[in-house]
Amino acid sequence: MRANLGKWDESVPHHVASRLYQVPAFRRGRDTLNSIEVAAVGPVRGLSLLHLQCHFGLDTLSWARRGAKVTGVDFSPTAVVTARTLAQETGIPARFVESNIYDLPKRLKGSFDVVYTAKGALCWLPDLDAWGRVVAHFLKPGGRFFVLDDHSAADIYRNERETRAWELEGSYFSREPFREESDGTYAVAHAPFKNKVSYSWVHPVSEVITALLRAGLVLEEFREFPYSYWKKFSFMRKGADGYYHLTLEEGRAPLMFSVTAVRPGGRMRAGRR
Repeated sequence: MRANLGKWDESVPHHVASRLYQVPAFRRGRDTLNSIEVAAVGPVRGLSLLHLQCHFGLDTLSWARRGAKVTGVDFSPTAVVTARTLAQETGIPARFVESNIYDLPKRLKGSFDVVYTAKGALCWLPDLDAWGRVVAHFLKPGGRFFVLDDHSAADIYRNERETRAWELEGSYFSREPFREESDGTYAVAHAPFKNKVSYSWVHPVSEVITALLRAGLVLEEFREFPYSYWKKFSFMRKGADGYYHLTLEEGRAPLMFSVTAVRPGGRMRAGRR
């Protein structure tokens, strides 16, 4: 976790300047949320929304533009400062909290109508049971949790370089962290990083769902998708729907999954499909 913090903290200015994040377009009004998450979470105007692992806040601020009262959380001090600056510069009301996700109940008070996390977040967490308890802790009775992330079945294939075929690299059921040493990230091919080492974990989808159930949430919907929100493999193309599709074995492998769950009690909201 210390190594990851160093790498992510150093990544922020490179990501802000990258073509992937399109920060100038965001300043002009670009929405960073995709159709899957918008439909699953449903209308958020007037609702309180907690975004876990928010990086420097583009998705958090996009929810705020849709009318949510947002709080974003990230463990990187540089990310939180950058998110606050973006909120101030764009005039979007938002609160950002610096915290390791596991320590958040000690640093943030209150509960929320929606708890949200999405797009490349879970692989950086070593303990999903503890994560599930944090999610449940911050949900109001009747509140909705939503996660959209990379399917772990696809995470066991090599994707950090150009390749024309599926190349197995890890194990779907491994409990050991995957160590990577690189002078780049998914958004920046090369940069003068001092912190080059990071660690990630492959979490089977069953582990994600079980963590939420053990925390007392009720599963509302689980979905799998044969396309991705990003160009995970070099042999992918962007479709008219805005998602990246495989050019090899198209439609035969799961690349993303989503889970919608609710905390029992209160009046449960219905998401849009």
